[in-house]
Amino acid sequence: MKILIIEDEKALGSAVRDRVRQAGHTVDWFTNLSDARAALKVSSYDFLLLDLGLPDGNGLELVREIRRQRSLLAILITTARDQISDRISGLSEGADDYIVKPYDLDELVARIDAVSRRYTALPDNIVTCGNIIIDLSRRQLIQNKNTIDLSAREWAVIELLARRPGALCSREQIEDALYSLSDDVESNAIEVFISRIRKKTSPDLITTVRGRGYRLAGISL
Repeated sequence: MKILIIEDEKALGSAVRDRVRQAGHTVDWFTNLSDARAALKVSSYDFLLLDLGLPDGNGLELVREIRRQRSLLAILITTARDQISDRISGLSEGADDYIVKPYDLDELVARIDAVSRRYTALPDNIVTCGNIIIDLSRRQLIQNKNTIDLSAREWAVIELLARRPGALCSREQIEDALYSLSDDVESNAIEVFISRIRKKTSPDLITTVRGRGYRLAGISL
């Protein structure tokens, strides 16, 4: 997934960014609402990890804006506010979950995974392509009962395509899912990752539609 983190405590924000990246996600981290709003306009995110007490406003303002747009962006609020009324307010405005500081980073990653599963309409989060099983919950690709070792970005390609079964994903959409706004992207990077995936699995797993994009082939749900 591509995750947007808004956290103004720099030590905490850095630790969260690194742990979430370690879990295999693409991350953009900002310390204020203004920069985060700008990022939301130019990039597509699957998940928002949001602090409430920010230098330029209350994070709940952003939650309201997102939900007014009928966005399906998953939202997890992280804050030092531990009053029940604050939790109720955050959930009422449209957040999906709430975790109070200080929190364990492993628990945070588990919460992210739990919330994201609610947004996936696939039965058991399983996609089957011939002899290949893509398990989105466990973040595994299994071929002929063997687990295939994928890099974080190779998995990100598979995850993006599997969450849109049968649909075309453009090169630009895949780049957006794999890279943060600060990354430099080589011109042939997507083709390299897809080539590696095909070599590890099957040449027919990912179909190229020239000039339009890529999709998984032979899908059954």
